[in-house]
Formats: sequence, C-alpha cells, structure tokens
Amino acid sequence: MQLMESTWRLQGGRSLTWGQQTYVMGVLNVTPDSFSDGGQFNDLTAAIAQAQYLVESGADILDIGGQSTRPQADIISLSEELDRVIPVIEALRAGSSELPPLSVPISVDTTRSDVARAAIAAGADIVNDISGGTYDPDMLPTVAELGVPVILMHLRGTPKTMQQLTNYEDLIGEIKAFLQQQIERSLSLGIAKAHIAIDPGIGFAKTYDQNLEILRRLQEFRTLDCPILVGASRKSFIGHILNQPDPKQRVWGTAAACCAAIANSADIVRVHDVKEMRDVCRVADAIYRGR
Repeated sequence: MQLMESTWRLQGGRSLTWGQQTYVMGVLNVTPDSFSDGGQFNDLTAAIAQAQYLVESGADILDIGGQSTRPQADIISLSEELDRVIPVIEALRAGSSELPPLSVPISVDTTRSDVARAAIAAGADIVNDISGGTYDPDMLPTVAELGVPVILMHLRGTPKTMQQLTNYEDLIGEIKAFLQQQIERSLSLGIAKAHIAIDPGIGFAKTYDQNLEILRRLQEFRTLDCPILVGASRKSFIGHILNQPDPKQRVWGTAAACCAAIANSADIVRVHDVKEMRDVCRVADAIYRGR
C-alpha cells in the first residue's frame, strides 16, 4: 500500500511531495558524542562543510541535531543545545562569500519546544522529535502554533534507559498504538494531519530481532496514513549481522536495510552515507514505485 500523493509546503517555496519518491534525509550531528560521527562536525566550520557535502551528495533534507540520542547518552542543557544547533542553521540559510545560502529543507532533531521554536525562526522547516512529542508538554502546541510539519517517533524511556525497556507483548501493535495516540493528540492541538510523519524508532528500545521485525512489517504502519521515516543507518543490528563493530563500516548493510524499507513503503530514509544511499533509493524507487 503506497501513500497517496500529498505535499508538505515549506518555507521559502520548498516542498516535499509524498508518494512520488523516497526522500534521503542526511544526518548532521553537531555533537561530540553521537554513536557514529560524534565529534566530527561539532564546530561551525566543520558542520557547514559537512552540510554542503551532504547536499552535493544528494540529500533531500538535512536533519540537524545537537543532543546525542545514542544509548547511555547524557542529556545536555537547553542553552548548550541551542548553542550547538542554531548558529549552524543560521549560517546555512545566510550563506557566505564561499557558499550560497542552502535551499534544501532542514529538520531540527530535538525534543525541546524552545529549540524547535528557535530553529524554525533561524530557517529550519520541520521538527523531528524522537519522543513523539512526549518529553516536552509544550512541543506539540508549539508545532501547532508554528504551523510546521512534525515527525513523531516511537521510543520508550530515555537514551539512558531505553535498552532496558524492550519487552513487548505485541511489538507492531504497541508501536502503532503509541503513534496513533500522538497523531490524535497532535490533531487535537491543531496540527494538520497533512503535516505529520511517523517513525517506528528502529534501535530505540528495540532489540536486534525487533528491529528486523519492524523492517519486515513496515507496511502495517501505512494504515496510520502518514509518511513513514526509517532511520536504520549504521545501527548496531546491522553491525550484529555483519560482525562489524565500526559503525562507519556498515554502509552496505545500511544499503540493504534502506532497500528493504523502501520495498515495504518507507517515504524517507535517514542516513549518514548520503551519496551511496541516494543511488540505493533511485534503484529501489525504479523497482518498487515504477519511477
């Protein structure tokens, strides 16, 4: 079951039309401690250069986050998250003598409404909340007020506790029920249904077997009638399959996961290795979407 075509109309004339293609979301972690690339892009010059590289490699969306969500990650202060994220967004939208202003849609990866508000004011277009709007009671009202799209992800607990919260009686049913609840809450607060995407949260309070089950049964989330994001890039379940402890060496395992996700109705793949996954998406779309 494919998503019917609809469009997110974003700031500055940018748009994303669902159902036509799989969009590639490039990950830009401006953190010192993310599981795969922590410390690589946490100064402004490096972050801008990486953003430019991701766009040149074919990213349709940039996802910029300042709070690591790897297992056992510490929660940073609001001021630190703002200091990491906002200058990057401002610089990308402003451009410089060396680089023109970046026009690609930007999502801000945050669970804090204050960061979301500041990021949208700085030029971001989308809020990507790994808590599905549950960590900060002001997040969904803020998104409604701003009138921007939101990506709601499923998880349990926090990065500190999530890997101890993996007992489910009905994995897919419980994830769907959580996402349905947050969709309904979003609608009740004034967020348009056409502005909501969902993410089943691969790797967040999920075991190896559960991650595989989500990918096998991804189409079941289509009944929620929202675009589906899958974030499997470089994750530990791929390392387990490949016996590969280095996340940066999981590129082709990620490619297989992305292809499986597209075959099972993903609309966005969130990835670190944009150039390679752009090719994966083009071929998979030709096969599964007939485009």
